[in-house]
Amino acid sequence: MSIDTRDFRNALGKFATGVTVITTRDTGGEHYGVTASSFNAVSMTPPLILWSIDKSAYSLDAYCQAEHFVVNVLGSDQVPISNRFAQRGENKFQGIDLEEGVGGGARIVGAVAHFECRTWQVYEGGDHFIIVGEVLKYDYQDGRGALVFHNGRYALPEPHPMTIPQEEVETGEGLLGHHFLYLLRQSLSAYRKDFYPRLEHMGVDEKEWRVLTLLLDRGALPLETIAQRVAQPIEDLKDTLSGLTRRGLVSDRDDNAATVALTNEGGELARKLLQMAREYEQKVFEGVSEEEMSILKGGLERVIEQLGTP
Repeated sequence: MSIDTRDFRNALGKFATGVTVITTRDTGGEHYGVTASSFNAVSMTPPLILWSIDKSAYSLDAYCQAEHFVVNVLGSDQVPISNRFAQRGENKFQGIDLEEGVGGGARIVGAVAHFECRTWQVYEGGDHFIIVGEVLKYDYQDGRGALVFHNGRYALPEPHPMTIPQEEVETGEGLLGHHFLYLLRQSLSAYRKDFYPRLEHMGVDEKEWRVLTLLLDRGALPLETIAQRVAQPIEDLKDTLSGLTRRGLVSDRDDNAATVALTNEGGELARKLLQMAREYEQKVFEGVSEEEMSILKGGLERVIEQLGTP
């Protein structure tokens, strides 16, 4: 069976994972760190975990030969850290608050959990090596949400609406039924459920929609800026852009070889998508007056301004 690797990656993206940064230090004292979503539990007795590293990784030898490593489970506010360690480059640790873990591996301050491990075994698995670690020490923080990776982009963990007592949902009684965050979540869930199929009907998915409309609104942008604005790791964003490029909707680079831009065809499609989105918004809010809509949007903008963007 022939498998399209990009499509296979999309299928795997349906399985939500956490986001970690795995760190270690070699015998020469050099620190290494890499973002990984392949972290998983193996055994309770003894306490074993695993993660996998690409055979083409620059730091492959350091991890495969390391006696110890640290798993830093990132919090929902640590997207910039995830993006930094997902790329190749020097000075990844610069400006980040660190503590020393077992074997000298870096513990990232503010991570929601740390697992300090001794390398148990390294196995070959296709184009990756699977590294199993024995947990020697661990700690975690209650009350903070972890960063989640789902459908090729960052996400947040939230209680499922089905876990809320039905009578509370139906009557709207109790604090939760009128809680601002709950109402936002319910509105967003219902909106996306009906809106995303309309995107598919126009030949794009939600990730492509965000990129196309962002570039239409802002013009040519650097890869790093796009990744930040659409909440997508750079490596996964490259897959999205690759698909858009094959379809002639975006150019790889502009004349400065530093940014991504829409082609004429991409701009035309993006304008059609925005027009569809405006018409859909008008349909959804047809029972809401212009004054109420202005108050709603203005209130949300003030909340964003007060709390800050992620």
